Amino acid sequence: MENFTDKGKNTAIVAYMTIIGSVVAIFMNQDENKSEFASFHIRQALGLFISFFLLGYFVGYANSWTATSAFYLFYFILWIYGFIGALQSQKREIPLVGNFFQNLFKTI
Repeated sequence: MENFTDKGKNTAIVAYMTIIGSVVAIFMNQDENKSEFASFHIRQALGLFISFFLLGYFVGYANSWTATSAFYLFYFILWIYGFIGALQSQKREIPLVGNFFQNLFKTI
């Protein structure tokens, strides 16, 4: 692939490793060689983790194993989609919410 994705690929992969990985990736991408590829995936991963915690709080009150299981499966599939995109050096938005995350975190 192109060189601009290679320099930010490690940072993009770190972003998908828990919410702490997203915060670490933000700091990794703050130097003068800021990678747009890494920023793209940081916005995607950070949005996924924050929305998971916010929505998961309310899904937990549903007290239904089917609702909870569906919620976890849905977010796991979205996480896999984003993580594989980072591994393959592709800038693919996460379905349904990717564009929203890109606009919400555009300063990152």
